[in-house]
Amino acid sequence: MHKEELISLHTMLSDVRCYVQEQNPDADFSEYDALEITPTQSHRSKVEHKYAIFVLGNAIAKAMREVDNPSAARMADRMHELAERTLKEIEMGA
Repeated sequence: MHKEELISLHTMLSDVRCYVQEQNPDADFSEYDALEITPTQSHRSKVEHKYAIFVLGNAIAKAMREVDNPSAARMADRMHELAERTLKEIEMGA
């Protein structure tokens, strides 16, 4: 994916986050928030946005699981796995 496409996906997931928080105010997005990477930060690297997408996707999937969507558990596990793999990419590039 190109960086612009990743930023677009990051933006869409950020919108989903807002919806999820309306449905589940107790949803935990602290790991994503701690990254301090938002979709509007186009100066951030492609891999940083990729990592933020996976961390945010994981948090969204966990929140969905909490409102009785068992298939979201597999999605959360996969997002976590992809986030870990991307973090290793970041660390190797640094």
